[in-house]
Amino acid sequence: MIWLTWRQHRAQILATAALLAALGLLMLGSAVEARIYIAGHAPPGCPGPAPACWDLARALADRYDAIYTIFGWMPIVAPALIGAFWGAPLLGREYERGTHKLAWTQSVSVRRWLTVKLALLGALAATAGLLLSAMVSLWRPVFGREDLFGNIGVFNMVGVAPAAWWLYAFMLGAAAGALLRRTLPAMAVVVAGVTVTMFALFSLSDHYAEPARTVLSGTTVPPDPDARLVGGAWIDPTGRELARPPEGVCPHPPDTGQSDRNQRAYERCLSDKGYRYALYSHPPSRFWRFQWTEAAVLAAGSLALAGLAARRALRRRV
Repeated sequence: MIWLTWRQHRAQILATAALLAALGLLMLGSAVEARIYIAGHAPPGCPGPAPACWDLARALADRYDAIYTIFGWMPIVAPALIGAFWGAPLLGREYERGTHKLAWTQSVSVRRWLTVKLALLGALAATAGLLLSAMVSLWRPVFGREDLFGNIGVFNMVGVAPAAWWLYAFMLGAAAGALLRRTLPAMAVVVAGVTVTMFALFSLSDHYAEPARTVLSGTTVPPDPDARLVGGAWIDPTGRELARPPEGVCPHPPDTGQSDRNQRAYERCLSDKGYRYALYSHPPSRFWRFQWTEAAVLAAGSLALAGLAARRALRRRV
């Protein structure tokens, strides 16, 4: 069965390996070029969070905007491709071509056929996701970018999240193929399902833990730029939380080209009048807690989808 699985799915496996190799070369080339650029243009101590490094950060963002755009789409596109081209054809193509009538009447039972294919291809998909995670984790620090937790797109491309997402997308494709018995409709279901699931978990992730409350004075900027923001409220001098300060306490900043400076002046004015800002967020120290929580949710979904695909296939052999 392992040899048969390789023979039937080697095109998808090799194409995915080629894609990962291309992404790896792209990251390697951009990282080497970025190091050369930083060596020639960076002030001492940069890249880093210091104000002196902001100009360098903007220059790097402009210089590598196309690469950042590619990786900005990867958290959704990569799992969708795995589900569409690995998972959806697994059973959908067998039904379309009628080859299941031959494959499932041989000495290998349907149950074993499904078990080996789902387990082997699912493990390969998860391993490929971990490989991408390792490459991204090595690539981003070169640019001085440490927003691994607060940026949900980056969060889904590092740690164990890619493995969980790729496995989930694969099982979603297999289940869709078993239910619809057509490859193209199953592919469409995968793309829609991955997108909906990602946005749903993004909303749900705020509840993985109780948000930490930080009271700020004179500013609304979180002390740690990598914190995952949940919400905020103003605290008046009596200690009550308000959605916004009352009108007339301080003049609103005019909408000019110096909006950041005006906003800071507005916040300092509120601070002088006794107002503070309560920030609700998840600190970066919860990175692995959120990673394993999301991975567990996706793993449970993957098991349910695998069971659905197997149940549907075993009950509809013809």
